Amino acid sequence: MKKKIAALLLLTATHFTNAQEHNVSAGYQAPKDPLVIENLEQWQDMKFGLFMHWGIYSQWGIVESWSLCPEDEGWTQRKPEHGTSYYEYVKNYENLQTTFNPTSFAPEKWATAAKSAGMKYVVFTTKHHDGFSMFDTKQSDYKITSAKTPYSTNPRADVTKEIFNSFRKDGFKIGAYFSKPDWNTETYWWSYFPPKDRNVNYNPIKYPERWQQYKDFTFNQINELTSNYGKVDILWLDGGWVRPFKTIDPTVEWQRTIKVEQDIDMDKIGNMARKNQPGIIVVDRTVPGEWENYVTPEQAIPDQPLDIPWESCITMGDSFSYLPNDRYKPTKKLVETLVKIISRGGNYLLNIAPGPTGDFDKEAYDRLHELSTWMDINQSAVFATRSVPPYHIDEYYYTRSKDSKTINVFHITEEQENYLNKQEHRFEIPANFKVENINLLGHKRKLKYNQIGNEIIINNLKGDQKYAAVFQLNGQYLN
Repeated sequence: MKKKIAALLLLTATHFTNAQEHNVSAGYQAPKDPLVIENLEQWQDMKFGLFMHWGIYSQWGIVESWSLCPEDEGWTQRKPEHGTSYYEYVKNYENLQTTFNPTSFAPEKWATAAKSAGMKYVVFTTKHHDGFSMFDTKQSDYKITSAKTPYSTNPRADVTKEIFNSFRKDGFKIGAYFSKPDWNTETYWWSYFPPKDRNVNYNPIKYPERWQQYKDFTFNQINELTSNYGKVDILWLDGGWVRPFKTIDPTVEWQRTIKVEQDIDMDKIGNMARKNQPGIIVVDRTVPGEWENYVTPEQAIPDQPLDIPWESCITMGDSFSYLPNDRYKPTKKLVETLVKIISRGGNYLLNIAPGPTGDFDKEAYDRLHELSTWMDINQSAVFATRSVPPYHIDEYYYTRSKDSKTINVFHITEEQENYLNKQEHRFEIPANFKVENINLLGHKRKLKYNQIGNEIIINNLKGDQKYAAVFQLNGQYLN
């Protein structure tokens, strides 16, 4: 108990709206465009989004794109039945275009399930590193709308258009994932040289005309996405090794593998995107500067709150792409992840991978339905909130409602998911403020509590909350 009090006193604040002390992320440049600032503020209010990795690779049930990259073969482990040599494997992988026919594709079903679960925005992989476009690009025939692709005869063949329209109708912000590197085009991986790693396989300084062709190709595809697909709120750019040398951090191990200058002219791309879509958030991930409007830790949650906008992208299963019999995280784990992220001021981008038929696994829908039952009760403590001291002490996690003096206290326990149903529970909530009223969301009876110094004591509480109990407090911080 003394440890709780000591930790709390170190994080004392004088008012709910006081500036918070966070870790600073080096190199971040806050946007100056008022429309971008407004969009970013709305996005931070949303807290919870859906990520979807989907492409021709779903037919093999393998990791997206990475098996094509020689330096990543060790962890992607190409299967012998897909090709006994590298070049045979690449040919067979590319031929997946000729069998891709996801006839169960119904994005309205995805949007309905995601909205019910409390998700507010979507980010869809319009093109991953393998170069296969899930939209109707005019720059390449390696795309879902090509006559080579069986699904091209379907009236919904432009799946990016269908997904964006379906989710937009349900009030979602729309995010377009796009890979800056493209391992299918001759202007990035030139067949004159074998690829050695994820980087461009020729020297752009030695072959400037070829590199300019690649820059034009990339610019034109992003122009298509931000011109022809309605309102797009987020341009989520992956492949951070495509960057100028001046942005490489030699202290970061993976950045030291960047072998050549790969300046793709982000100023030109970003300004074009903003002209097409005023206020669009640009996420040139892992490349600090003007065009990384928020940062994106992957499969991880920062240990401490950050003082900049951020989002953790984390899979519901084990993989970003579809795997047969993938192991989906239990709903309790998903709720706990959400709580930890929002208590540190971030957003949670939860990835679900559609399969080769164009639908989610039943287990994914089950998780979304279970999330919806928790969100229905506790959403007021999730959305339009910000981090607040003491952030996290033991089993308790804190947020504040942005437009009120309400403090939300989430309680997470290692016990079974519906622990309040099984037995009476005692709560000792660290709280360095004088409480005026307190309630447990979803609990109809008035709570009886005692405040002893910096703790709120609630004895013998029994309810029907699952996964995480949420208390809402109003009061005055103690000096």
